Parts: sequence; C-alpha cells; structure tokens
Amino acid sequence: MSSWIRWHGPAMARLWGFCWLVVGFWRAAVACPTSCKCSASRIWCSDPSPGIVAFPRLEPNSVDPENITEIFIANQKRLEIINEDDVEAYVGLRNLTIVDSGLKFVAHKAFLKNSNLQHINFTRNKLTSLSRKHFRHLDLSELILVGNPFTCSCDIMWIKTLQEAKSSPDTQDLYCLNESSKNIPLANLQIPNCGLPSANLAAPNLTVEEGKSITLSCSVAGDPVPNMYWDVGNLVSKHMNETSHTQGSLRITNISSDDSGKQISCVAENLVGEDQDSVNLTVHFAPTITFLESPTSDHHWCIPFTVKGNPKPALQWFYNGAILNESKYICTKIHVTNHTEYHGCLQLDNPTHMNNGDYTLIAKNEYGKDEKQISAHFMGWPGIDDGANPNYPDVIYEDYGTAANDIGDTTNRSNEIPSTDVTDKTGREHLSVYAVVVIASVVGFCLLVMLFLLKLARHSKFGMKGKKGCVYLASYVDHFWLMTNANYH
Repeated sequence: MSSWIRWHGPAMARLWGFCWLVVGFWRAAVACPTSCKCSASRIWCSDPSPGIVAFPRLEPNSVDPENITEIFIANQKRLEIINEDDVEAYVGLRNLTIVDSGLKFVAHKAFLKNSNLQHINFTRNKLTSLSRKHFRHLDLSELILVGNPFTCSCDIMWIKTLQEAKSSPDTQDLYCLNESSKNIPLANLQIPNCGLPSANLAAPNLTVEEGKSITLSCSVAGDPVPNMYWDVGNLVSKHMNETSHTQGSLRITNISSDDSGKQISCVAENLVGEDQDSVNLTVHFAPTITFLESPTSDHHWCIPFTVKGNPKPALQWFYNGAILNESKYICTKIHVTNHTEYHGCLQLDNPTHMNNGDYTLIAKNEYGKDEKQISAHFMGWPGIDDGANPNYPDVIYEDYGTAANDIGDTTNRSNEIPSTDVTDKTGREHLSVYAVVVIASVVGFCLLVMLFLLKLARHSKFGMKGKKGCVYLASYVDHFWLMTNANYH
C-alpha cells in the first residue's frame, strides 16, 4: 500500500512533469536547425561548424514561428541569400541580426510580411548593393550596415539620404568602392543625375458636399524619373486614378461623409527616396442622430446620444413637445468629439416624477436636420409604488422660449428651470386659491338661502316667529361655517 501511494501521489506527478519538460526540450531541439538554438521566442545561430547555408526555418511540429521576436545569426560564412519566403512565417519578428557572415543578396519582398521589424543589423557581410524597397514599408528605428563592400552607385544613395535625415551624433561610418576599387566615404558620394524626386498636388478647394464628385491632379519630377502613385488610405468613396509618366489624376465620386478628415497623398518614388504632397478632404453633410437611448444613472442621470454632422450641428431638446430650457440642473454635455461625430448626454441633476415624459432631440445645420424621441421615467409619483402618471401637471408644459444651443456652448444659464420643490410649492398654492374661492362661493350661496328662508318664515303661520326664530337660524349658519372651515383645514 505504501508503495502504491509513493508511485501514485505527488512524487509521481512531479516525475511526469519532469518527463514532459524533457520531451518538450527534446522536440524543440529536434525542430531547431543545426548550429542553432531555439526557444519559444528566439533563434540563435552562432556556431560556425557545421554552420547553416540557408536562413533558419522551424519544423512544422516545433514552436509557433509567429511567437519568434528575435533572430540572431553570426559567423555563418555560407549564408548568402535571404529569399522572399524565408522570413514571412516570423510575423512577430522585431529584431533581426546577421553579422560576420556571407550575406550577399536580400530579395525585394523578403520583409513584406514582417511589419513589426524595428531593428536590423547587417554588420560585416558581403552586401554590394541594397534597395530601399526592402524597408520602405517598415517603421525601423535602427538599420546598421557597417562593414559591407558597397559599390558606389545611385542604388545606395538612399542610404546616404537616410543618414543625413537622421542627423544623429552616432552616424554610421559607411564606405563604398568606386571604379578604381578605392574606398569613398558615403557621406562624400556624389552621383550625377541621382537625386530625390518631388511631387506637386494641384487640388481645388477640398471642402465638398456629401454625394458630390471631385478630381485631383498631380505631377512628379526627378532624376532618375520617379514612379507616381496615390495613397488614399482607407477611403470609402468610389475612386479611380489615371497615370501617364509624370502626370496623374484621381477622381472621387459620390463622396461619403465617412471620408471627411481623411488624407489623400500623391507620392513620387525613385531609387534615392520618395516625396509626397497631401491634402485633407472635408465633407459637409446634414446631421444624423445615430444613437439615442433611455436615461441611465451614474453620478447624474444621463440621456445618452451620438450625433454626426458637418458643420457641427446645433442641438435643441424638447420636453413633451415644449422647448426645454437648459440650466444648471439640466444641460447638454459633449464628452467625446471625433472629428464630425459627437458623443454626449442630456444631464439631469436629481430628477423627480415631475421630469418623467418624452424627450426629443433635434440636431440641425445648414444642410438639414434630424430628430429622435425617447420616453424617460425617473421615479413613480408620490403615493404610487411605480409607473408613470400620464396626467402631467399643466406647469411642466410651459414653453420656455429658449433658442437652440450650439454644440460648442451647450449650457444656457440665463433662464433656469425651477427645481422640483419650487414647482410643488407653486402647485399647492394654486390649489389653495381654488379651494378658498369654491368654499367662499358655497358659503355665500348658503347665506342667501338662509336669508330667504328666514324672510319666508316671518310671513308663515307655521313658521318661527320673533327672536327665537332668528336665534335658531343664526346658530345654524354659525354651525355650517365652522364645519366648512374644519373641512378646508
């Protein structure tokens, strides 16, 4: 029994864990190329014997190549080429180092799928030329090329331009070999007819109404003659371009409001580098209320909304069909502005049953307007557990006579809405006046009736005569008056 416990308890679990760990390392070692060491995020190839002749690739049953963030290769004299598909599996790669090796050629699209690359070090290899097309789509913070036997030509002038643009104190000491096999500092290299291109975008007023069309024209120049292309980003509107040598045009039709604020660029590119000229597109359109929901409670009650429009629309709230006057107790707040989209809420401070009702938002600019309505219920009426009372007092239908507020100035404190306590007090005063008038009328009518009966009794043989009858009627009137006052109070 003790033996069974020893081999089936915690000791056995630890043994199995150790075995799986050993198997994992063994599988990683088997999948890792010869002369390399591999981990979950790193490949290290520095053993010159036997060395590697191709860029290291992981076996299918090994670590996921997408998790590799660093590849370090050194002392690999037989590694000469990086092909287009050698690096594409390492999409998470950030650091690539190949030093003291025999690298001579890098394919143009070798790093096309490695958008996360930030550091490249090709120190002391056999590179004689290197195109900027390898790196133009990358946001590199470091590219080290020291110790390569570059040939002095226009193909490497982009490296000189890149060095000059950095203006860093730790500029690399780069050289190239001229036709006489003499080392020339790259900083002093002068190549005839080899310079940066230029782009000039001739654009009309790029403020356009939604649904309209517009045409942009661009011209490029440079030697070597540059290629020209349009960078429209994620433009939603339908567009098409025509390019002829150094001239080009871009036509955008049925322009969408979603494209307002987007940048359009004309790009000229040659061996040395690129230049671009850009414009921003502004689209004017009528407001749209894309979101309006029932009130939610946080620090304040809030009726949330989202409005789109350009120029920015003016906002106006209505309460049960009447203009809502904004004050410090109830006002419009814009929390987030995203170019032509506004996210905010109608904020209410401690609303009561008097604020229950229908709220309508109207957004308006010079191109049109939009409106939406929601019903809000903040609390039940006094004496009622829940549910809104449809019989709203006349006081809350009052037309406040307030002009529409623009989004940029949403709080108008000139005519504040009275608080709920003040409204309740006003209602009670009105009811008191009505009650007094009614009671006084009833009492007056009763007095007239009593006087009539008294006069009639004096002339009736069956009636009450003398002071005794008068006293009886007077007592009856006093009793009626006391009872009426008691009911009122």
